Amino acid sequence: MAITASMVKDLREKTGAGMMDCKKALTECDGDMAKAIDWLREKGIAKAAKKASRIAAEGLGKVVVDGNNAVLVEMNSETDFVAKNEQFLAVLDTVAHTILAAKPANVEEALTLTTANGGTINDLIVDATATIGEKITLRRFEILTKEDGDAFGSYAHMGGKIIAAVVVTPNKEGVAKNIAMQVASMNPTYISQDKMPSEIVDHERKVQLEIMKNNPADAAKPDAIKEKMLVGRVSKALQDMCLLDQEYFLDSNLKVAKFLQQEGASVKQFVRYAIGEGIEKREENFAEEVANAFK
Repeated sequence: MAITASMVKDLREKTGAGMMDCKKALTECDGDMAKAIDWLREKGIAKAAKKASRIAAEGLGKVVVDGNNAVLVEMNSETDFVAKNEQFLAVLDTVAHTILAAKPANVEEALTLTTANGGTINDLIVDATATIGEKITLRRFEILTKEDGDAFGSYAHMGGKIIAAVVVTPNKEGVAKNIAMQVASMNPTYISQDKMPSEIVDHERKVQLEIMKNNPADAAKPDAIKEKMLVGRVSKALQDMCLLDQEYFLDSNLKVAKFLQQEGASVKQFVRYAIGEGIEKREENFAEEVANAFK
């Protein structure tokens, strides 16, 4: 069957694949559009598999809120350039909305979810990997829920390089938004020190106790004074890890706890993602890469 330019154009629009790949697919499948789409997908899976060993440490995050539910999603790519690609952004949006609607238990379960387009999330990512030419992965997500009387606050920094979401009670959206910005910028680990695991507090207490023992001026003080000093130093050392103990980013004269008290609000939960955190990024030598491409 003769393969026309309009057939190739139609297949490209349906799949996002390259012109020569579309022409070859149609030729291999005798012009059958459905079979050609499958052929490209199968080849795409083969191409994507070759990229599985690459490091995807760039990417973007997205927060989606729907009623009393919200989701934070991190999707990775190999380069920051691809993270700005329209197809990548469309996939991220579809993945986030699909996860929020289905509420899977983990990434493995999320990859099997069927999207509004009919395929699974895994299919969507594999196709994007083949079309864009970089390894793309769904790294993690977290679903938050709130009560009717609560408010969600969310914030995306640098277009989604850092994302944060919080649950604040009562329903004060302005306060929730500001706290989400606080979480994104100041990176707390816990809401307050009383929410910390005891082993973290115990460890810091031991460290501060050794510091005091090694300081003659501290060591000479009465035990009651030393205990008060110890409590104060442990609290100060841990305060940056705790949201309520941090300086409020809009007013350095206020602690977050004081700001919330003034607003009559409290924080129930927060989640913060910095894209690529904890992933070992590969060392790049761009000049060498270009030179190798022309060998």
